[in-house]
Parts: sequence; structure tokens; C-alpha cells
Amino acid sequence: MSLKDRFIDSLGGFANTFNSFRYIMAIKASFITLMPVIIVGAFSVLISNMVMDPKNGLAHFEMFSWLAMLKPIMSSINYATLSFLTIGAVFLIGIELGKINGSRSLFPGLLAVICFIAVTPTTVDMMVNGQMQEVKDVLAKQFSDTKSLFLGMFIAILSVEIYSRLERVNGLRIKMPESVPPNVSASFSALIPAIITVVLVATFGFVFHRVTGMYLYDAVYQVIQRPLESVMQSLPGILLLMFVAQLFWVIGIHGNQMIKPIREPLLLGAIMVNMTAFEQGHEVPNIITMPFWDVYMSIGGSGCTIGLLLAVMIATRRKEMREIAKLSLGPSFFNINEPVIFGMPIMLNPILAIPFIITPLITGTIGYFATSLGFAGRAVVMVPWTTPPIINAWLSTAGSMGAVVTQIGCIAVAVLIYLPFVKVAARRADQAQLEAMQQSQKQAATA
Repeated sequence: MSLKDRFIDSLGGFANTFNSFRYIMAIKASFITLMPVIIVGAFSVLISNMVMDPKNGLAHFEMFSWLAMLKPIMSSINYATLSFLTIGAVFLIGIELGKINGSRSLFPGLLAVICFIAVTPTTVDMMVNGQMQEVKDVLAKQFSDTKSLFLGMFIAILSVEIYSRLERVNGLRIKMPESVPPNVSASFSALIPAIITVVLVATFGFVFHRVTGMYLYDAVYQVIQRPLESVMQSLPGILLLMFVAQLFWVIGIHGNQMIKPIREPLLLGAIMVNMTAFEQGHEVPNIITMPFWDVYMSIGGSGCTIGLLLAVMIATRRKEMREIAKLSLGPSFFNINEPVIFGMPIMLNPILAIPFIITPLITGTIGYFATSLGFAGRAVVMVPWTTPPIINAWLSTAGSMGAVVTQIGCIAVAVLIYLPFVKVAARRADQAQLEAMQQSQKQAATA
């Protein structure tokens, strides 16, 4: 077996192991379910600021000034969705992991939320009438929005794992008579494992605070989440993540699915922060967000393959390549590019794999510098990944024409990168076809 084959086999084995890891499966499934919630919150931000805002929105004009009265509606939607994202993630991860562990109820999700609240501080110091006062039995926003996302994921996994193991212990089950309805019997059966789980997790949080002087939130955010956010907000960090995704695509494994457990919490968290800042009229902090990935690094799908399709239409007359390009062009407008990845193919094709890997790295770099220099606006709205190019650049940045121009420039760069490789691939296909014809003619002559 060649070195290349061994590398592909080892990478494929790692991918299968990684994807079958039950915590990864639970996290991925949870964020897929959360996506509509995020998009609803995102569009409430967009409408609030571009339509109902009396300074910058449509309500600025006297004819539409009445729209400003309706802005609290969008603010309440934004609060109900984006400000409680961690609570939703904890609940869904608990449910998904409970299913994987064999639970047939939604109780593990509820238990995960209870355990998360049990380790979260519920006392806040607030300035009231010029004096600091202690307010008890409240949950600060930082414990329900994306700042607590990693702590929430950890507590959800920990609590459901403890509960699932205790639930299997026969001695801890309260057995009810057969005449009792199954749902009532299941509730009593889960009672003792649930009590033990909540007590253990709450005690863990209490002891950790007493020993270290920090709450679990502070430790997880400062030691794990914040450093990861810093890495992901750097250009080398996002390029490395994209490179890994593209490498998996080339060997036939869905690259985005492989990196989703790392990418989603960090990039979705970054866009949540931007949306909150935009809604409150503050400076937008983050350049690299989930929309940044879609707008500049995944135009037409992974590998910016809209550039490949346009390059094929420009550079070659080979019928099979042009037909695949024509069939793939429609889906690519909605950033769906499996037809071209597996039809051209790009998978295991050393010629087209090179531009497929390097193009999003180059367009991402262009998008990063255009944004950091202020030419393109920073993303402040989470739009669906299937939103067509140009439209997604305009919507996600709340109407930044600089972002639209930058994305058009990235498409042009993608075409230029793919062009020479398309010509080489077409030339090799012509040569292979000619050699096949000559071989068949020789065989016919000898016959």
C-alpha cells in the first residue's frame, strides 16, 4: 500500500471514530436543531435596526416613524432567542445524549438544565441609586447567552452521563405495580438517579468554588472558551480549520460535518456577540463569524466551487465537464456543491483538489483584510447558509456594499485560481481520450 493510500485510510479511520463519538453526535444534532432559533433571532435584529430604528432604519423617515413604536417587539424576540441560546443548547444536548444512552424520554434534557442552573451563580451585584446592592435569585445574561456555552455543554454531558449510569442500577429504581401507567412508573423509576445526579453536580460546583474561589463559569470561560475564541478570531486559526475541512472533503468525507463541533460553538458564539452589540448600538467586535465563513470562504459551497463552475464554462469545451457544470450551477447558487465535488470529480482528484483546498484560504484572507480595514462591514446578522451569494453578503452585514464588492472580488479570484487547473484537467482528459481511441484502433487492426 502506497504512502498516499495509508494516509487516506488513516484519515478516514479517524473521521469514522470522531463522528461516532457520542458526545460529538449529541453536540452536532443539538446545533442543527438550534439553527432556526438563531436565524429567527438574527432576523429580529435585522428588522429592528434596518426597519424600526428611528436613527438608522426606515423609521427615520417621517412617513414611517410609527414603526419605531414597534421596535420593542423585535427586541423581545431577540432576547427570547439569542439571550437564552446556552439554555437551549444544554436542554438539547441532554436530550440527544440521553437518546444515545438509551433514554426514551425528554427528562435528560430537563435534568441537564437543572444541573447547569445549580452550578451557576444566582446572586448579582448591581448599582442601585449610586450604591452597590446584592440582588439574589436572578440569572445574569452572561450565564444564558453564548458566554456560558462551553460550561453548558460540559455540564449537560456530565449530568446525563451520571444519570444514565445510575439509571441502570436496579437497586436505585422505584418499582411500581403493573397497574400504574408507564409514564408515571418511568417518572418514579428516574427519581432516585435524578436526585443523586443533581446533588453530585451541585456539590461539585460548590466545592470547586470554595477551593478555587472561582465559579465553574469563570474557570471554563477563562481557561477553555476564551483562548479558543481568540484562536478562532485570528486569521491563521480560521484558515487552519478550513484547511482541515477541505482535506477531509478531498478524500470523500464531509469536511463541514467533521469540524462542526469545533466551528459551530465558536463561530455562532461570535455572531451572537456581534448581533447583541449591533442591537444595542455598540461597536461590533468580531470579524470572523459563521456568516464570514459562508460569505467569503464557502461561496457556492465548500471550496468556493462557483469559481470552478465558471472556470469550466470559460476554459473548456469538453462536453462532460460542461454538462456537470451546468447541472451543478443551480444548486451552487444556494451553496450546495455535492454534485460538482462527486461529479467532476474533485474527490481524490489531485489536479482539482489543489485549487479546492487553497481557494477558500485565499478568499478568506481577502475577506479578512477587507473587513479589518473597514472596507467591508462586519457580519451582524446570521443568515441561512443556503442564502445565495451577493444576497448573503448584503444581508449578513446589514447592507454593507463593501462586503458585496469584496465577495464579488472573491468570486473573480476563485475563477482565476481554478482556470489553469481546469485547463490542465481538460488537456489530460483529451489526452486520455486520444490514447484510448488509438488503443482501440490498434486492437481493431490486429483483429
